[in-house]
Amino acid sequence: MPSVLASVSTFALEGVRSHRVTVEVDVRRGLPAFTLVGLPDRAVRESRERVRAAVQNSRLDFPMKRLTVNLAPAHVRKAGPGFDLAIAVGLLAASGQVPCESLVSTAVSGELSLSGELRGVRGTLAAAMGAREAGCERMLVAHENASEAALVEGLRVIGAGDLHEIAVLLRGEGEPEQASDAGAPAEDRAGELDLRDVRGQDDAKRALEIAAAGGHNLLMVGPPGVGKTMLARRLPGILPAPGLDEALEITQMHSAAGLGSGALMRERPFRAPHHTISAQGLVGGGGLPRPGEVTLAHRGVLFLDELAEFSRMALDALRQPLEEGRVHIMRGQRALEFPANPVLVAACNRCPCGRGSERCRCSQADRDRYLRRLSLPLLDRLDLVCEVRAVPPLELAGAGPQGPSSAAVRKRVMAARRRQTKRLEGTTALCNGDMDGRLTRRRVSVDGDAVARLIAARESANLSGRGHDRVLRVARTIADLGGRARVHARDVEEALTYRLDGWEQLAA
Repeated sequence: MPSVLASVSTFALEGVRSHRVTVEVDVRRGLPAFTLVGLPDRAVRESRERVRAAVQNSRLDFPMKRLTVNLAPAHVRKAGPGFDLAIAVGLLAASGQVPCESLVSTAVSGELSLSGELRGVRGTLAAAMGAREAGCERMLVAHENASEAALVEGLRVIGAGDLHEIAVLLRGEGEPEQASDAGAPAEDRAGELDLRDVRGQDDAKRALEIAAAGGHNLLMVGPPGVGKTMLARRLPGILPAPGLDEALEITQMHSAAGLGSGALMRERPFRAPHHTISAQGLVGGGGLPRPGEVTLAHRGVLFLDELAEFSRMALDALRQPLEEGRVHIMRGQRALEFPANPVLVAACNRCPCGRGSERCRCSQADRDRYLRRLSLPLLDRLDLVCEVRAVPPLELAGAGPQGPSSAAVRKRVMAARRRQTKRLEGTTALCNGDMDGRLTRRRVSVDGDAVARLIAARESANLSGRGHDRVLRVARTIADLGGRARVHARDVEEALTYRLDGWEQLAA
């Protein structure tokens, strides 16, 4: 009797994206054996026992023959339990329990319990995107992943509860119900954190507005308890809501890390890792590379409180992502790329004790040792540096809200972003902070007085080439907030007040 061969398409998560894996199942006469090849890891090898029990407990026949399952391409390592459903469906097709024709243009993904129940897996959105790109017309997943996969347009997604239900659907005996996306707006939490709650700090609020309008990185320096964390946590409330493409991108990052809820994320992420985090946890990596905090904050806010307490290795690992907006990871023979383009907001004290100049008892050696933890190449990539001072007691004790609300500031930020979108049309940049040096020189129009002020600053403040471009981008954002088509000298002047040479004065 000739062997029967069936093939099923599934998709393996690789970083935050997916690649196609064809599960080939060969069933032939011989002593009962179940062989799994194609560089499977331990979790994939253990799927033999899960699949065997799931098939038998789903009122289906497990073929007591010689079974060979190949996961192609064979040179790529396979990891995780997401191949369970594809292997089980392939066995059912190869043993004649479901028609092989029903698997044409169909992708499957899911983990199986011993009872045959379907469990969700991380990275379903990336798998659905890969299925659409591969030309698949439908995708079978667990119920808990169905709404997430349905976010991908042009792909028919069917959610199922167990393996028996999958077999019924593939036989054409039931009418499958197509899943719909859970794309309703998430609960609005921006009103809970309003800029009006922060007393005083007008300079810091202005820096926060510029950072939000242009996507610029910001460092706040000041003693403990003056409002640095309060300000940082209110930044998402003044950022414009992400568009559909950005929301899908954000959802994909969190789904790949196993943090997604299944719904489209319509709020920008805010990530605040502890200062004990490792370089790998911050930028991503590992034996099975997973996104780090800088990727999970993509298109949102990454807040690093007590910046000088982070390890030097972790901070230096941020240098390349801050410059390029992505993380490159090499593992074995694979090169992975993680998007990493958040607004970085950092906060730190001027000295180890953080008591301020009046009560500080730190020696100069202590201060130097503390500041050496912040490498100049990293600080050179921060567009805005703002000193946050203690608020006078009388102002702190005042009643009622103070200053503009987050809604009012967000309105100005959105107007500035619209000007940037129009100016940057046809490029990959979404805001001024995304521009590289070449794009900055091509798209930023500067008047003569502003050029003269930049030249003078370059000579007197010893600005680096990178610093010059970043000052120009910040000045362009300030002009956008003011509704000006060209960058004027006053815009450059304000941008220079937030430049890194102010850090040296603070550290003196």
